[in-house]
Amino acid sequence: MDKIVIIPTFNEKENIEAIIAAVIGLQQDYHILIIDDGSPDGTAAIVKSLFPTYPGQLFLEERRGKLGLGTAYIHGFKWSLKNGYRYIFEMDADFSHNPKDLERLYEACKNGADVSVGSRYVSGGAVANWPANRIMLSKGASLYTRMITWMPIKDPTAGFVCYKREVLESINLDGISFVGYAFQIEMKFAAWKLGFRIAEVPITFIDRQLGASKMNKGIVKEGILGVLKLKWQSIFKNYRNRVTNKDYAEPAVFPQQKPLFESK
Repeated sequence: MDKIVIIPTFNEKENIEAIIAAVIGLQQDYHILIIDDGSPDGTAAIVKSLFPTYPGQLFLEERRGKLGLGTAYIHGFKWSLKNGYRYIFEMDADFSHNPKDLERLYEACKNGADVSVGSRYVSGGAVANWPANRIMLSKGASLYTRMITWMPIKDPTAGFVCYKREVLESINLDGISFVGYAFQIEMKFAAWKLGFRIAEVPITFIDRQLGASKMNKGIVKEGILGVLKLKWQSIFKNYRNRVTNKDYAEPAVFPQQKPLFESK
């Protein structure tokens, strides 16, 4: 087993069947793991109805209650590692991430990166259908994160990512503290602190057409305060030690100053 795409869901009945069909329709041997947080709209039931159509390719983990994006991905990471996958992807259910770009993230990891990020803010990247205030908020958050953490990633809040399994095995996943969108920042920060090579692949992010956005003020607040917390911990609390999985036999060996690169 090689590649699995983790898709967290909460009330995505309008999108879920189509996104599953689009990923598997690439015919590139992707498996899909849906992590559903008790969607009252019946998202999980739709996924279950598709099991006969995609035997051995589609999987579902159901959780009780809306437990947060970060914990959904941590759940999915652990499941994927346990089941032997080598390349583990994060992707949204709402088509804001184009499934066709999965192969570009995969190729970046096959060609030298340990983590590849679908980036809106490198050369060639773009955002479509967002209002100006949302673009300003997103770009401001990215700039703020880079200034505070010194992490040389132009789109640190991006949620379209491919990890080699060695990265996730090296990180103490239980030490990742954020549950909302700040989780995306912390995962990249942890990988960077452990010295892994990160590539940014330009993508066009397209705002959802169906369903409701999950963005709220609490998510923004967590991001602002979370970045400060990460910086504080990295200076005074030995953050690198906290996020290192000491049970993993082959920890990251790349120096932190290893240059990052952009994949065209």
